[in-house]
Amino acid sequence: MTSGVERMELTGHLLVATPGLRDPNFERSVVLILGHEQSGALGVVLNRATGTSVREVLPGWESLTPDPAVLFEGGPVQPDSAICVARARSGVAGFLGFSRVVGQIGTVDLSRDPAGMRERLDTVRVFAGYAGWEPGQLEGEIATGSWHVCQSLPSDAFSARPDDLWGMVWRRQGGLLAAVAHYPSDPSLN
Repeated sequence: MTSGVERMELTGHLLVATPGLRDPNFERSVVLILGHEQSGALGVVLNRATGTSVREVLPGWESLTPDPAVLFEGGPVQPDSAICVARARSGVAGFLGFSRVVGQIGTVDLSRDPAGMRERLDTVRVFAGYAGWEPGQLEGEIATGSWHVCQSLPSDAFSARPDDLWGMVWRRQGGLLAAVAHYPSDPSLN
């Protein structure tokens, strides 16, 4: 517990930026939390595609990457590093080079041979950098209303329409929360 905010387990959940979050690194972002421990939290922004193809940076992995087959900006921390999020094939148990996050979703060691992973993985997405929070920081941001926490779907990390993911996640919350999907980027233009 930090700053009076109860610690919740967020690994495998989505953080969806609320309209009030104006940090340019996270405005209208959807973050998949890959790890949440006493030492802090780590996740990747799912809806920030770059123009750099996976083939340019990690030859061989592009055949496992869905469209758009580009790198994604995972977050502002260590943008020169890469994290690979993958969905293991149904019925495939844990295997060397795969660290399970939730369900069939996990991270993959990019130093492995991609050809040897094809039989075990349905798809991958590669992120440059990540989002990180110190102990209690994320809980504080949630408590102040910067983020809405929701369940992730196995398809979220591999969306063919990453630019639409923020609105899609809000819409599936239902009720009044679904209306947030229609919140204008710049309310002053309304």
